[in-house]
Amino acid sequence: MEKRHGAITFKGNAVTLLGPEVKVGQQAPDFTVLANDLTPVSLADSKGSVRIISVVPSLDTGVCDQQTRRFNEEAGKLPDVKILTISVDLPFAQKRWCGAAGVEQVQTLSDHRELSFGTAYGVAIEELRLLARAVFVVDQNDQVVYVEYVSEATEHPNYEAPILAAQQALGK
Repeated sequence: MEKRHGAITFKGNAVTLLGPEVKVGQQAPDFTVLANDLTPVSLADSKGSVRIISVVPSLDTGVCDQQTRRFNEEAGKLPDVKILTISVDLPFAQKRWCGAAGVEQVQTLSDHRELSFGTAYGVAIEELRLLARAVFVVDQNDQVVYVEYVSEATEHPNYEAPILAAQQALGK
């Protein structure tokens, strides 16, 4: 498996990302993660839709909480876009967090079991078994149209750029 040491930092320290760097223009890699009810979810489950995939280390941290709430707010303005938030939090914790935060328009998914998403998209942090903060936009044909690997995992991503990329993928 490809290892990319120093591709990002976590609290100022270089970490190793497992898996290849995903790039704009390539076919989105498939993956299998778990929904909050423990059912498997793959990229194919949302085929034909524009997707914003928001990746966070853990919903129980400040920036991840804010990132997920922000995309939940944006979901109301993007009714034709599916927004997925993926972390390695357990599905039960994700469900509890969504209930407490009032997050209902973003689907939270857990990569805890296999790191399938993390290694396919090059966001699995080897040293911490967490996912690096990133945002991907995948169009209706499963082509990657936007990628951001946040260089410091404790900082916010660009919110406007993936929203614009999703709107452009919809032809708006």
